Amino acid sequence: MPADLLQGTLNMLILHVLAQAKANGYEIAKRIEQRSDDALAVDHGSLYPALRRLEANGWIEAKLETSPTNRQARYYALTKAGRQQIKVERARWQAAAAAITKVMGLA
Repeated sequence: MPADLLQGTLNMLILHVLAQAKANGYEIAKRIEQRSDDALAVDHGSLYPALRRLEANGWIEAKLETSPTNRQARYYALTKAGRQQIKVERARWQAAAAAITKVMGLA
């Protein structure tokens, strides 16, 4: 995923993935790739700092669990505050997309 696009959208994408089910970092990145038909590849160097920020904001929580490969992994889950934040992120995205559409003369 391009860094400039990433800055404004990664939090939203992570929250939306976790709204479906808890996941570890690898699973989050794979789900974003799959849901975007491989158009968005999340760099792990960007993913993990974003996960720490979301956790610090209280929007997600992490617990150590055993992965399907029998390894210990941090699994992230959405909090109640995170569910509220999805609404905020969605509104911001819709406003930005509408503005960009107007600027590009696509509306």
